[in-house]
Amino acid sequence: MQDFWLSIFQYFDAETMIRSGGFYLILFVVFAETGLFFGFFLPGDYLLFLAGLFTASGLLDVSIVTLCAGMILAGILGNFVGYWFGRRTGPMLFKRKESWIFKRKYIVMAEEFYNKYGGAALILGRFMPIIRTFAPIFAGIVRLDFKKFVLYNVIGSFLWVLTLTLAGFYLGRQFPQIIEYIEYIVIGFVALTASPIIIALVRQGLSKHPKKDINEDKES
Repeated sequence: MQDFWLSIFQYFDAETMIRSGGFYLILFVVFAETGLFFGFFLPGDYLLFLAGLFTASGLLDVSIVTLCAGMILAGILGNFVGYWFGRRTGPMLFKRKESWIFKRKYIVMAEEFYNKYGGAALILGRFMPIIRTFAPIFAGIVRLDFKKFVLYNVIGSFLWVLTLTLAGFYLGRQFPQIIEYIEYIVIGFVALTASPIIIALVRQGLSKHPKKDINEDKES
């Protein structure tokens, strides 16, 4: 897991994406992470925060209104693609051969999260890596009522984008010098957003190795 996050820093650094690709690359990343099953490894939360921060500091040449509107739309469209993909693939996705880019445990994790929170998982899951990618796919697999899906999709995208992007924007406006501490911000975001996933994976691993029954130990 540690190597996984280090690879994100090395190959999919949000700061580098914003500086080199600008507004349109940001939109693509948001779309891919929320709609394509292989997009789970892309930076999401701190990409939004840094986009807002860079807009406030003038390093990203786009208005905050255009930035938020574009990312909200990209997040909505991404989830529509994920939902459609889930409806088309259905249970076959659980039988898909594992690779470095696809792990069946991510679908299982999304399934457990969805079963716990229902359609609201599409809103809550926006703030959680991996769940953000696979929740709409699983909603398509279980064929969630499309009208409900649209509602949860739109609300989730609005809350996710506005909360993180505006937080970065207003923080950058109030404390312009914060741009000098980007590395610490990224580390904090990764630690904060990754912790629920790490805990879920650990619990999932422990459940596969239950403790032996006390009576069995006595008999042996």
